[in-house]
Amino acid sequence: MKKILIVDDSSAWIEFHKNYISELFIELSENYTLDTAFSALEGYDFLLKNNENPYDLIITDMQMEENFSPKYAGEWFIEQIKTFKNFYKTKIIICSGTYNIKQIAELYGVDYIPKRLAVNDVNEYKERLKGKL
Repeated sequence: MKKILIVDDSSAWIEFHKNYISELFIELSENYTLDTAFSALEGYDFLLKNNENPYDLIITDMQMEENFSPKYAGEWFIEQIKTFKNFYKTKIIICSGTYNIKQIAELYGVDYIPKRLAVNDVNEYKERLKGKL
């Protein structure tokens, strides 16, 4: 069973991810569990609670709470994920509308999906997710 965490301050985006992940897992005939967090800090709490049984995939937004300036909250969150030894196999995808998403993804060695692509090309979005599961 795969474990997934979605971190985004927008309930609409969380629902977007949940719907397409559900469709993808039906196609793959696999089971999964899914947690959602509405901020980087809440996402961090999920890391702590699940340290012994880490997530297989984490999808995170960049622009959430502003406590982490000059970084995005999502950057701080990715840095935290990388401090947990048990999460070394966890796949991380940034899904954000931020203009420098590609540079941030390259900096942290993670994948990314611009939100505009996710909305405009759902098949591409699902293919990128499938490649991480």
